[in-house]
Amino acid sequence: IFSKASSSLEDLGESSSETDEDEQPIRRQEGGTDLSPEYWGIQKLAKYIKGGDPTATLIALCSMRDLNLSQEVCQLAIKDTGCLEVLINLLDTEEIKCQTGSLKILKEISQNALIRHAIADLGGLEIMVKILDSPDTDLKCLAAETIANVARFKRARKTVRQHGGIKRLVELLESISVESSSQAEDTETARCGALALWSCSKSTKNKKAIRKAGGIPLLARWLKCSHTNILIPIVGTLQECASEPSYRLAIRTEGMIEDLVKNLSSEHEELQMHCASAIFKCAEDEETRDLVRKHEGLQPLSALLDKSENKQLLAAVTGAIWKCAISRENVLKFQEYKTIETLVTLLTDQPEEVLINVIGALAECCQEQENRGAIRRCGGIAPIVKLLTETNHALLVNVNKAVGGCAMEPENMLIIDSLDGVRLLWSLLKNPNPDVQASAAWALCPCVENAKNSGEMVRSLVGGLELIVNLLKSKDKEVLTSVCAAIANIAKDQENLAVMTDHGVVPLLSKLANTNNNKLRRHLAEAIAHCCMWGSNRVAFGETKAVAPLVRYLKAKDPLVHRATALALYQLSEDPNNCVIMHENGVVKV
Repeated sequence: IFSKASSSLEDLGESSSETDEDEQPIRRQEGGTDLSPEYWGIQKLAKYIKGGDPTATLIALCSMRDLNLSQEVCQLAIKDTGCLEVLINLLDTEEIKCQTGSLKILKEISQNALIRHAIADLGGLEIMVKILDSPDTDLKCLAAETIANVARFKRARKTVRQHGGIKRLVELLESISVESSSQAEDTETARCGALALWSCSKSTKNKKAIRKAGGIPLLARWLKCSHTNILIPIVGTLQECASEPSYRLAIRTEGMIEDLVKNLSSEHEELQMHCASAIFKCAEDEETRDLVRKHEGLQPLSALLDKSENKQLLAAVTGAIWKCAISRENVLKFQEYKTIETLVTLLTDQPEEVLINVIGALAECCQEQENRGAIRRCGGIAPIVKLLTETNHALLVNVNKAVGGCAMEPENMLIIDSLDGVRLLWSLLKNPNPDVQASAAWALCPCVENAKNSGEMVRSLVGGLELIVNLLKSKDKEVLTSVCAAIANIAKDQENLAVMTDHGVVPLLSKLANTNNNKLRRHLAEAIAHCCMWGSNRVAFGETKAVAPLVRYLKAKDPLVHRATALALYQLSEDPNNCVIMHENGVVKV
């Protein structure tokens, strides 16, 4: 039981991006008697392979290689006849020819999920890791390529690491020269090593092990190479590892962004996809976004949007554009390249992972006034609003942000309202996911601000005001902050403020006053300021102890907090009792 528990703890660190391709391989039902001639052929060869005479074994291995080993029937025949155990035992001999023959077969048949699991169960990975120390280059390459196939599931990746495989695979990248093509052997060794590292790098612990073994500078060196067949696994490994901050830092500081950008213009879509995917993950960091622009990567990214039939490439490219668009200078470049217009055409008939990125990019571009008009002019508002009915949380967060961005323009707001966009946003406040709730509340702020007859519009939403007031009971800081901002806007209408007061907005706002979070303080103070304008709310804020904490807000370092707090204190000071509380709390000096 204890070893079980510790191994399951060990597995926790096994992965960030790890989705197992084949953790539970399904055993096919055999058709019983109608076995193919290949099956019988393998059964015959099995006798000779097991026979023990090295020459006979070698001839049998060669004959087996002549069969079509990519057929499932052949792969399973090798497993069912007990040949797999023998092939793995042959790896543990000193006979290089037998080892080579066996690995050539294992490399082919390990494309099959059942066989991968069987090889791992029979201890094949441990022996292959040992072979990585062999002086024979071909043998090392075959072992690395077979490891690349087998390590497609979690337990196998862990085995490779625990037997010192990561360090040995990194050593395969330590060849003499990157540029000269006469080093074909080095390039091949590095290619096979990179393929295996790529499979292994799906695990978080392996990413760390690659870094500790000195893998990053070697990956950086091979990234300068011009052979596509090695660039694909090198960039594949880098983009897999870019989920870790330490790799993102290295990719930025070791000059790899320039090479990734250069390869966006490759002829090979798979290479372009991995480069775009690496940029997508790395462009979370502002300095990387600047580097992509500096090395002129924004234009090739925009051009790749035309390859919209390759969905994996499109998902990576739109992801990179989304993250790059977080920087304003990049958005101005995208305007130049008419990227926004192309993104709008991708709002329909796309897989979810593409939509999330497209709408994310548009949400960032919306922050510029010119783009808000561009989206409207090319018919983008209707498809954006339509996406408010989707269910994927990541997608909804981006859609909310995009609708909110578009709503900053009164002309756009007319269209959003006519499409029932405000009601759809309001209904997302009921979504169980706090990120969706918060992004919906933020989006409602410009809607309320820019709608014609916004007071009337809000009142027409049955139960809407009660819903938003009750969100002040949320435990999530961002939900509370966004809801305060929305309430500050809604409270500008007297009738709506009266309804919110009846729903107990005053004591709920007061309850939040002791927060240290400056963003929440700012929007809470604004909400309090606007909610003072009805009935005896000013007095009620004093009675529910909201005044003293507000005085402390003036000591915050943020001028936006000061501005909102001054507004709130000004409104509260119209009640004499509040003035006494402020004075007692030392407001005059601050």
